[in-house]
Amino acid sequence: MFTKLPKNAMPRRLACGAAVITILAAMAGCANSKLTTGSINNQSFANMSASEIDRTSMALGEKYAKNPKDKQTAMNYAQVLQMDGKQGQSLAVMRKLAIDYPRDRKVLAAYGKALAAAGEFEPALDAIRRAQTPEYPDWKLFSAEAAILDQMGKTNEARQLYRRALDLKPDEASILSNLGLSYLLEGDLKSAETYLRNAMSRPGADSRVRQNLALVVGLQGRFDEAETIARQELSPDQAQANVAYLRQMLSQQNAWNQLKDEDKGKAKANSAN
Repeated sequence: MFTKLPKNAMPRRLACGAAVITILAAMAGCANSKLTTGSINNQSFANMSASEIDRTSMALGEKYAKNPKDKQTAMNYAQVLQMDGKQGQSLAVMRKLAIDYPRDRKVLAAYGKALAAAGEFEPALDAIRRAQTPEYPDWKLFSAEAAILDQMGKTNEARQLYRRALDLKPDEASILSNLGLSYLLEGDLKSAETYLRNAMSRPGADSRVRQNLALVVGLQGRFDEAETIARQELSPDQAQANVAYLRQMLSQQNAWNQLKDEDKGKAKANSAN
């Protein structure tokens, strides 16, 4: 029997930091998963293994070197670099492309994503918003903008944009998944699970949605269920290793909370004396 996790076992400040990013990467079985589902990503890259990412990165790098102004090659190369954890290099590629195509909506959207991945949220918002046009609003851009706002802690603004995206694209799996992760960042695991399960039932739900669901289920202490969800796409060994890692992370967090409580108790005792 597992120990019941306390409510909001992952506090907001931890959920907003690198620890959850790390857990997400572990739950996905590789180091390329992020908190967003990648609504402006190339879906064909979503399920690549680490070795496939390396090979693709090398091939695209050679192609890019021959013609840096080839828009699609540059965008694909930047995305694969990002999946390989090379955010700085990815951003450099997209920054140059944005100079070459300053009014191209797809380029601006991808540039915004690269900026966000590098933690440059304000410039990322500017790029995404410049890509959006009032007369032809793009649901993908609303969802991408909302995901950035979520990472900045602007939850209410983010969810308004998610709902605008859903008005344009009802029941879209990537938007529902991003909404689920919005609630995860807030520590509301039940709501996060509801949205992620809804996303999983929709056409177009990819591997990242399933692994995000496995994460949220695991964070609630239902490790066997999380492993079952993860096993639908990962090997049994990978799924087991990922859940074991999640257990360890939660155990460390609980131990840290206990130490903080002990320190508070000592401080109170000293002040009383």
